Amino acid sequence: MVKKPGFIFILLSITFLPAKSQEWTGDLFVGTSNYTGDLLESRYTMNNSHLALGLGAGYRFNEHIRVRAMFSFGKITADDKDNKDPFLLARNLNFFSSITELSVTGHYDFLDMNFHRVTPYVFAGISIFRFNPYTYDTLGNKVMLKPLSTEGQGMAAYPNRKPYSLTQFAIPFGAGIKFAINENITLAWEVGLRKTFTDYLDDLSNNYVDQAALLAERGAIAVELAYRGDELKNSPGTYPADGTVRGGPDYKDWYYFSGFTASYTLPFGSSYINSQKGKTDCPKPVF
Repeated sequence: MVKKPGFIFILLSITFLPAKSQEWTGDLFVGTSNYTGDLLESRYTMNNSHLALGLGAGYRFNEHIRVRAMFSFGKITADDKDNKDPFLLARNLNFFSSITELSVTGHYDFLDMNFHRVTPYVFAGISIFRFNPYTYDTLGNKVMLKPLSTEGQGMAAYPNRKPYSLTQFAIPFGAGIKFAINENITLAWEVGLRKTFTDYLDDLSNNYVDQAALLAERGAIAVELAYRGDELKNSPGTYPADGTVRGGPDYKDWYYFSGFTASYTLPFGSSYINSQKGKTDCPKPVF
């Protein structure tokens, strides 16, 4: 059996960390959620931001390294009406979707908060999330988009276009700055990006499919919502030919959470016990 000295060293380092450095926290996130994809001209924008919430727990291994598990909920939306590009305006598409996410991330504090009240930090990890894009028809009825196969996903006429999954993995990463309010409470402001592996957060990725084929397999509502340029005034209202560009498959969609996280040191674990006994020898934080 081949030994892995690097891994063993890391494991031993964690195992024999000073007890006073280890602690559990409860975390509450309040901020905004947003997305980047085929329905936006900019790669990063705060337009169409929505309230996002998260609840989680963290474990600090030492003065610099922490792991956090977080359950988050938000909403993402976009509308071609908010764009300026004539092509996008003429397409006239939009979408809405909730985002439910479970993430596990590792955090690195650049400064030891036993000696500093403020520190920048970075984080990265893995998450699993669920989305489900929808829109509203001309009568105001909510319509889920995936079953319509607006780009031929799962249709016999387009065997190479597979249905997309509504549950996906993502890579969360980002940075923030953390403030110590007192010995038990910290407040952080962070921006967390999510690199996904799907281009269908907005149900938009590739080319238009044949109108007759879409009508035959998915019905009139699919044709109506695959192309909405005919809803605009002074529009020719002509459904695009099969193969006409509808989206851009070269770039995957992203979503992100930005906001504040409050962390509270939970009343158990070695840090809390030592401080209760008056045995902690950590100096009070200073700026």
